[in-house]
Amino acid sequence: MPGRKLKWVRRRGTGGAAADRSRFSPRDLLSESVAGILQRPARSVLTALGTVLGVGTFVAVLGLTATTSSQIDSRFNELTATEVTVEDTGGEQPEFLSNAFPADADRRIGALGGVREAGVYWPVRLGPGTVVSAAPVGTEGTGEQTQVVAASPGVLAAAGPHLAQGRIFDEYHDRRGENVAVIGAGLASRLGITTLEAAPAIFVEDRAFTVIGIVDDVRRKADLLLSVVVPRTTAEEIWGGPEAGQRAKMLISTDLGAARQIASEAALALDPAHPDHFKVVPPPDPRSLRGDVTSDLNQLFMLMAGICLVIGAVGIANTTLVAVLERTGEIGLRRALGARGRHITVQFLAESGALGALGGLAGTSLGTVTVVVMAVVRDWTPVIHPATVVAAPAIGLVTGVLAGLYPAWRASRIQPAEALRR
Repeated sequence: MPGRKLKWVRRRGTGGAAADRSRFSPRDLLSESVAGILQRPARSVLTALGTVLGVGTFVAVLGLTATTSSQIDSRFNELTATEVTVEDTGGEQPEFLSNAFPADADRRIGALGGVREAGVYWPVRLGPGTVVSAAPVGTEGTGEQTQVVAASPGVLAAAGPHLAQGRIFDEYHDRRGENVAVIGAGLASRLGITTLEAAPAIFVEDRAFTVIGIVDDVRRKADLLLSVVVPRTTAEEIWGGPEAGQRAKMLISTDLGAARQIASEAALALDPAHPDHFKVVPPPDPRSLRGDVTSDLNQLFMLMAGICLVIGAVGIANTTLVAVLERTGEIGLRRALGARGRHITVQFLAESGALGALGGLAGTSLGTVTVVVMAVVRDWTPVIHPATVVAAPAIGLVTGVLAGLYPAWRASRIQPAEALRR
């Protein structure tokens, strides 16, 4: 058996009798483990693949989580942390006050320091079966059932729209009650509106509205993309104010860091005598929100990493057990030459541990490369904690040792005489 070395040391036993005891040195153990792995390289690679994937996922998850934390913070600061919503509650008797927002609500909130844009909006209550169409009366069944939203000019500005064509309506349209509308790109496509050069119109309850803008994206209030947005004064003239159960709201866009201060002042600014008519919804704490998102992602991907490690452990255990069965004759000969059961156990544990450690090292490299590539593609700064890189190979080693416990114990129980008879 090439590479198999058993050293013998003669010791004096009790009563002067000589006793032979075999010894398995660490150097021999290492060489035996390497030889066992290299004798079947393809099988060894496939066996370690599960550990590679598990450890690689572990490193990638922790690295990407650390890398994206600052990016999540930035997104929350730019959008969520700069948005305030004010809801009209109507006070103690809302049935007697359909709209608590004053006519100059946009101007009052706009006077607060740190406010960029602000506007009042509410959904218009249409008749049952009302559709929005691009043709006048007499073409039933060709329209779309779409929500119509009455909004002051500040709402569209605060939503941060990206216009595919045209423009959004302004204070001039709102003050004069013009029949104009801004619609989403999806609705425009379904209605067959491809250009605004001919001043196309849409029809809501037989009333024509000239489409002056088509929006294909917004930074906040994405439901506006699915709605027909008309000036507030126009909606009040045609359909009246907000209905019960569909009370008005205000969307406020603020400077970074000013949202919570504005949230504390908004109700008083709107109506100093009755601030209780409004419910102000401040932005959530970005730190707690980021923590919740990060925790959810960690749990999901750590579960995936754990599954990969379990698969890797099962693969190592199966391969080691098959190796024990294939090498029964070799194990019997070793035992006959003086190797003890613990020597056989240590040998097979060393082989499975070496496979796990190699898989851990490869997985650590794979995970690190994944984090760096993702950071480069997204123009981020890669962040990997040193403890993660140090712990990952150790996890692979522990996985390999645990997977080899039963096969090693099985090998140590083989009796020399029974093995040599096979």
